[in-house]
Amino acid sequence: MGFFQKIIDGLKKTRDKIGFKLNELFKRGIFDEDFYEELEFILLEADIGEDTTVDIIDELRERMRKDSVSDSKRAYEYLRKVMADILGDERFETSYPTVIMVSGVNGVGKTTTIGKLANIFVKQGKSVVIAAADTFRAAASEQLEVWANRAKVRIIKHEEGSDPAAVVYDALNSAKSRGTDVVLVDTAGRLHNKKNLMEELKKIDRVVDREFPEAERHNLIVLDATTGQNAISQVEIFNEAIDIDGIVLTKLDGTAKGGVVLAIKHDMDIPVYFVGVGEGLDDLIYFDPDSYVQGII
Repeated sequence: MGFFQKIIDGLKKTRDKIGFKLNELFKRGIFDEDFYEELEFILLEADIGEDTTVDIIDELRERMRKDSVSDSKRAYEYLRKVMADILGDERFETSYPTVIMVSGVNGVGKTTTIGKLANIFVKQGKSVVIAAADTFRAAASEQLEVWANRAKVRIIKHEEGSDPAAVVYDALNSAKSRGTDVVLVDTAGRLHNKKNLMEELKKIDRVVDREFPEAERHNLIVLDATTGQNAISQVEIFNEAIDIDGIVLTKLDGTAKGGVVLAIKHDMDIPVYFVGVGEGLDDLIYFDPDSYVQGII
């Protein structure tokens, strides 16, 4: 199955929730105030969010008025185009060597995401090392090691409770000495101790800047799509400590709240780079905006 089809299939629950309603609404061919009110209600059901929904409707209304659109099929395509324009076309790209710090709260699928990211790079012929810098959560490094073995990459880990920055330091020096292409850094996600966590992330950030300045940097946050709008508040929290430049959205196949992708890009202006659409090693894929819009409506 191709990447694009995986995204479309992964959005089935969201599409099932709103797709039929949208089709029925547009088929009427009457684009009056009642139409826009009902459209707003349907989009909110998909967790697109209030601000994003209002802007989508305002833009759709203006474009349809300007072009005198009265055909149902054409109007539907206008809605798709408005959504696609919000998402833009920013894809994940990097030069090598690269250091990718992966953050996120506990339970969002961060460990499995790192293993799957490693697998993506290995398939591209890149060498990878994982820094197991979540030294706080019990058995975190052991779980990560399972995924490292599945992806056939190296892992640097210390004892539970050790300094996360020291793990990253060792991983960076190992990468430099071996000419490794990609360093993936796992981090803690214990939001109940927010202040300490933020300081820890800042310290890791400084270590990477100091020890590996020639590497390209990416700070990704892993979000659980099933949490819907709550995902946005998580981005805001982590963005206080490190500049988040991309999002990995997991469990997209398990939710009817797939519209949150639009809300995140609209509200935070941070692109979704990868999406998780299953449990398998190959079920983390590059996000494709066009396939997403086709998949959601």
